[in-house]
Amino acid sequence: MSSRKTGTSRKTRPGRAGTFRSGPLRASSAAVLALALAVAGCSSKADDDNKGSGSEGGVKTGEGVSGRTISLGALTDMTGVYATLGKSITQAQRLYIKQVNADGGVCGRKLSLVVRDHGYDPQKAVAAYTELEPKVLGFPQFIGSPFVAAVEKRITADKALVLPQAWSANLLGSPYIRVIGSTYDYETINAIDFLMKEKGLKKGDKLGHVYFEGDYGENALKGSRHMAQEAGLTVVEQKIKPTDNDMTAQVAALKKAGVKAVVLSAGPRQAASLVGVAAAGKFDVPIIGNNSAFSPQLLATQAGPALTKNYWVASPSLPVGADTADAKKLVKDYRTAYPKESLDNGVVAGWTAAAVFTQALKKACQNKDLTRQGVDKALLTLNAYDNGFGIKQDFSDPKAASSRESVIQQPDTSVTGGLKAVREAGAAPEARGYTASG
Repeated sequence: MSSRKTGTSRKTRPGRAGTFRSGPLRASSAAVLALALAVAGCSSKADDDNKGSGSEGGVKTGEGVSGRTISLGALTDMTGVYATLGKSITQAQRLYIKQVNADGGVCGRKLSLVVRDHGYDPQKAVAAYTELEPKVLGFPQFIGSPFVAAVEKRITADKALVLPQAWSANLLGSPYIRVIGSTYDYETINAIDFLMKEKGLKKGDKLGHVYFEGDYGENALKGSRHMAQEAGLTVVEQKIKPTDNDMTAQVAALKKAGVKAVVLSAGPRQAASLVGVAAAGKFDVPIIGNNSAFSPQLLATQAGPALTKNYWVASPSLPVGADTADAKKLVKDYRTAYPKESLDNGVVAGWTAAAVFTQALKKACQNKDLTRQGVDKALLTLNAYDNGFGIKQDFSDPKAASSRESVIQQPDTSVTGGLKAVREAGAAPEARGYTASG
């Protein structure tokens, strides 16, 4: 998709604040206008240099920022493939913002989260971005690697910081799209390292990989191909669509090929089907998914027992039920705010993104620059951010993932969020020697 033309000043867009509509001016208005022009005449060049930015209380401001409010956007999935994840992420971010506002806000302003549900539909996602971009400072939520990629050029031109709940390495490179945690290729390398060190996969074996078509699955596939080359494995690939919910054919193909383990780069529905069908067909091999391939609601389905026995998940952070002070506080606060809702790792992802964005806002405020460029520069200074969930994040290099580490988790009905950590944060040697690229 082509980027927006940047030669036109934002000041001249019809309907935006600061533009004049046609029609006669009253005499008093004309006099005020003439006086204002006389006073401001010597500063017109400075105004042009600001490219539409204003100043509130000595702080430089731009899109999405007024004297009272900082508006942020959330492009989520409440009704599609990742509806459960989207709900958890959004509720966690609303809770975080509520607490920040109760503590005085940021830079003397309250934060506001404007939410749009794209239902994991590409046209709706692009339309929602088009609608919200002029109204918000940036986006602490944007679910779906393919949809972020579809507007990547526009994001870079608009300079609206996006912290996506998507981990494709194809999103790296733009200073305004910053992936939090290890990208799918790193995560997959770490997942296979776990299979080899702890689940019996060895050199010469065949490894199955079931993956979504598009950025998510194909970036994860890069990781498995790299690891296969390094470790002497053979990858048996099975590409699927997000609408493919029955994994019977994929299980049959992998079983026939004689694979000894399986990586799944898809959604929760595909995880339940793949693991359930494999168990029913006595295809007893370990299966590990990327971080978005699980939901605790799966444990209440027929696939629940098989998931707790033979399924693992690689994640960019400790699970929401981790035994840490930060995790326990988040669980307590979330349950108080949403007593009828379940907890999952989407809560951690949403909370973390909101926290990272807010830290960048606070730093930008200290620098007296709440424009989009100012917030981006502030984010670059966060080179060891710790949200209390096991992995420090380094945002100093837009071309690199903020981490190469993953936590390996296992479904467990007895713990909060349905996942327990079985291997602490770490990066495989093959991940440390690998460079993510789009």
